[in-house]
Amino acid sequence: MIQCLETGLRDAFARDARPIVEQFLNDRQLLPDDAPPLASETVYKDRSISVHTLFGPITLKRRYFHHPNSGTGRAPLDLALDLTEGHTPAVAKLICRASTDSASYEDAAHTLQTFTGLDLDPRGFHRLVNRVAPDLTAALATLPPSEDTNPIPILYVSNDGTGLPCRPEELTGRPGKQPDGTARTREAKLGCVFTQTSTDEKGLPMRDPDSTTYVATMGDCRKSGEQLRAEALRRGLALAQIIIFLGDGAAWIWENARIFFPMAIQILDFYHAVEHLGALARALFGEGDFATAKQSTWASELKRTDMRGILDQAVRLLAANPDIPAQRLEDAQREIAYFINHLERTRYGYFRQQGYFIGSGVVEAGCKTVIGRRLKQSGMFWSESGAENILQLRCLVKSPHFDAAWQARRPILDARQTKKRRWAQAS
Repeated sequence: MIQCLETGLRDAFARDARPIVEQFLNDRQLLPDDAPPLASETVYKDRSISVHTLFGPITLKRRYFHHPNSGTGRAPLDLALDLTEGHTPAVAKLICRASTDSASYEDAAHTLQTFTGLDLDPRGFHRLVNRVAPDLTAALATLPPSEDTNPIPILYVSNDGTGLPCRPEELTGRPGKQPDGTARTREAKLGCVFTQTSTDEKGLPMRDPDSTTYVATMGDCRKSGEQLRAEALRRGLALAQIIIFLGDGAAWIWENARIFFPMAIQILDFYHAVEHLGALARALFGEGDFATAKQSTWASELKRTDMRGILDQAVRLLAANPDIPAQRLEDAQREIAYFINHLERTRYGYFRQQGYFIGSGVVEAGCKTVIGRRLKQSGMFWSESGAENILQLRCLVKSPHFDAAWQARRPILDARQTKKRRWAQAS
């Protein structure tokens, strides 16, 4: 009974509010619509458009300028009111949030109907996201660094990647891990930034609450690195006393660290290192319990010290066993080379003494929660542009930059409209 009362009052309020909003938006004394036409434009007065507001659909009448030579038109009032695909800014922002937080656009529409009573077509959500995401991405790049001038004790940055199911045309000619050498996925690259101010009573690092922000792209490694550096600058990279780059063993990740964060302390994810310790133990001792026990012993030693002692043991064992099978010898040499390449990144004893994180779990969890939970649902197959837009928007909505970027996109929209006008006038 109470639920019926509350939802009934909500719906009644919306019905009463709609004509008020409609009258306000159609009042030309309050909201002038007197922009002059350009050369060759035909003016149509009182051209109607249906606009979705927080209280439901209304009809907006405004002047529409048509340019017959180019076949284009414009409604200056739409830009002044910041209407996007026929939605007010408040509704458009709700759609953005629901579209990124829900499992699909259909779920997003259902969520908004449940919480707001708005009956919206989910097909419009897809169009709106693809319309605003590129502008918001461009606007994000214009935002200044944080105004907070307090020093940041430790700032962490990290990169990782995960495969996304894509449409067949997006995979043509791409090598992959299927038996026939083809690909079923394309890699989405994720970056994250977070801060650390303190350790707990045991000296273990504590991530600052709500300090993690993400960036993601379907682009190449360089684009991911550029994104990550830009986000780190927005988060106060210049104020960081210590910068730490966490990652697994992928070569592109450490190349991004070298190019975009040359002053960072580089730390190889400890759990990836332990996996390679297991591979080294199996190569030296064969499969079995002894290799498993050796991996555990080495992992404990590595956490206390670094890889130098373990590498010395491995080299001596190889020298003492000239009859080791060729494949195991090759595997052991590969793992030894791996650890030599990451020697400075595996000083875990020192890193733990300093109270640093030694695992890249934050970005790995982000691959599951930020990317996987939205873009890797059953039956989903993405185009590159569709995945890129929802990735950019999802990371932005989960950041503290969303509202600022929404405001910063206005100059971008104005500039685009000005460019269109110049082109139309020149025609």
